[in-house]
Amino acid sequence: MTEVSLRLSDMERFFEGVVPSIIATCSADGIPNVSYLSHVVLVDEQHVGLSNQFFATTAANLAENRHAAILLVDGTNGNQCRLRAVFVRTIFEGPLFSRMSSQLDASSSQVGMTGIMRLRGVDIFRVESVTLTPAPSPAPVTPPQREPLLTATAEMTRKLIEPGGSLDRAIDELLAWMRTVLGCDRAVVFMADNQARSLTTAASLGYERSGVGSEIAFSSGIFGGAAATGEIVKISDLSRTRRYSEAVRASTRDENLTRTIAVPMDPDSLSQIAVPMIVHGELQGVLGAESRQRLAFTNIHESALIIAAQHLAVLVALSEAQAEAPKADRQFERPAAEPTLPVIEVRHFRFDDSIFIAGEYIIKGIAGRLLNHILRVHLETRRLGFTNRELRLEASLRLPEFKDNLETRLLLLRRRLADKASPIQLVPVGRGEFLLQLKGRPVVVSVEDPRS
Repeated sequence: MTEVSLRLSDMERFFEGVVPSIIATCSADGIPNVSYLSHVVLVDEQHVGLSNQFFATTAANLAENRHAAILLVDGTNGNQCRLRAVFVRTIFEGPLFSRMSSQLDASSSQVGMTGIMRLRGVDIFRVESVTLTPAPSPAPVTPPQREPLLTATAEMTRKLIEPGGSLDRAIDELLAWMRTVLGCDRAVVFMADNQARSLTTAASLGYERSGVGSEIAFSSGIFGGAAATGEIVKISDLSRTRRYSEAVRASTRDENLTRTIAVPMDPDSLSQIAVPMIVHGELQGVLGAESRQRLAFTNIHESALIIAAQHLAVLVALSEAQAEAPKADRQFERPAAEPTLPVIEVRHFRFDDSIFIAGEYIIKGIAGRLLNHILRVHLETRRLGFTNRELRLEASLRLPEFKDNLETRLLLLRRRLADKASPIQLVPVGRGEFLLQLKGRPVVVSVEDPRS
């Protein structure tokens, strides 16, 4: 037997279970016990999971002595691996438990034991060493062909659709994947307004300013071009094309004066890629990335970004559809008036519905009208809870009749308020519901003349 530094992730064929695996444990009195295992799965590079079904003696031994030996066999060549492991805990729920339970139920039904071989839990062990015993007819332990990027992308898309997730969290998960897996130093997610033919920045990473709430027109630059055509746009050397970058530099003037948020762009980028997010032929947004290296985005990057963009597009469309579902309005508590709280000065400019909070420009247009309406309802009723449904029915908001994109507009407003660390925040509390969170007492002043 040879102790090797073989990674658990390189032992995929040992975990296939073609030849049943074995666990050996020992009681505190030194009495050994050996049991067959129906399933052993890889958890990560340090841990494995074992199916816990009917092994009372094994469980009793582990309660007294947490050390165990696990024997795995590669069904393709007969090689054996012994894992010296330490019991950590048993889990009874979660993605790993559900996956193993489904596999066990499916295999049990094939041999007429449905409901008998029921998974009680998944025992997690920390692997301390791996000892390889070659088969009598030696064959090399050849790691299977793996594509780490594909594996990481699959894990990211699984997180996007986890129960109880939100569009906000999905965007953050996707950007984290772009940074850690694709190595993107700068990335941005735009949401589409097809009626206005513009993109609005929902989130970004790696830029000096996040640019949340900034807008660009369809066909403007690489990202607008992807929105206008619905096609992927990739540029691998921007060294000769600087006009767009100069325009980005020019747009970084004071937001309070221009009422224009600077789009997150790196003027020194040499590579750019823009991937449209489309569902049933309708543009939901654009996923983009930049790099200061030439030829930074390969065909593999492109394929991974297509997968990510399509998943996010479906989530955007789904969030709008779910938020539109009729439901009974929740009754939120109305707090008592607290005149001693500090005043939050809010100025609403009617000519463009721009909103300034404590002298800082926040947003304009429909998003500005939404925030103004929410604050005024709060001041009149002291209510903090709101629903998408009531906003959609409010005629004074003048939402587009055909497709109002209300959920996306509220997401952009939430993220802009958070980006500005505003004393006024919108916090989601359920599907189509949110709370107004205040660090003070808002006073809203409407201004007719833009010079006021």
